[in-house]
Amino acid sequence: MIDLVATLDRLHFRAKQNRWLRYFARFNRVALAAGFLPSGFVKILGERFTSLSVNHPMGHYLEALFHTGYYYTFIGVLQMMSAVLLLIPPTATLGAVLYFPIILNICLLSLSVRFEGSLLSSPLMVLANLYLLCWDYDKLKYILPFHQAPVAETTSKPPVPDKKFPVAFFAGVTTTIILLVLVLTNVYSIMPRNTLSDCNSQCSNSKNPEACRQFCDCIHIQGKPLDKCLDDYERATASPAGSPSPTEVQRSNRPSVR
Repeated sequence: MIDLVATLDRLHFRAKQNRWLRYFARFNRVALAAGFLPSGFVKILGERFTSLSVNHPMGHYLEALFHTGYYYTFIGVLQMMSAVLLLIPPTATLGAVLYFPIILNICLLSLSVRFEGSLLSSPLMVLANLYLLCWDYDKLKYILPFHQAPVAETTSKPPVPDKKFPVAFFAGVTTTIILLVLVLTNVYSIMPRNTLSDCNSQCSNSKNPEACRQFCDCIHIQGKPLDKCLDDYERATASPAGSPSPTEVQRSNRPSVR
């Protein structure tokens, strides 16, 4: 454990001397702040954050959140506060710590309801936030259970600015972004999309276009839970060709009126 801590201290000490990594940290702070300032301001004003239909899974959640009163405002205050703290150098670490649980919650929410509006941006914001937390490791390590005294290299040697461009690091960042985009855009077989027309537009490439259209109707017209609509879609796509879909079965079981 001591060797691991010493290695982390050395790596962090060297990274902090690199000019390009410092610029990247500043870029992430500004980008993250820009992501929370508008949304937080809207919540503080007491306005709706989105025009999504309440039948949409994310729209249903945001509509319920909007009606929570001062809790809705409280979230906006936290978003604004974390964004402003990130932009002030002496409080940037506190801003990164405050920002992380908020954006992690947004990321998990977006993935769970398949909301394309933040399906890509929220995971990237989580990664940017993690970079800032790692950048401030020298300040945060004191609350970690494995904290040890700093190694001699980080205390005896004066900082030496490093102007070398970290090609390997930024190549890794680029690769991570590309892989994340490829995975998130292909991991789901079907998406609710933001509107009924957008949802139906993906049905032409579906292996079962009719089941896809029924899924979109289930979400945007009937307003059923996402899990229920996905279950019906999976059953319809798994059934042999010509078999009645769950929706058709329900219709056939309804008593006729004469």
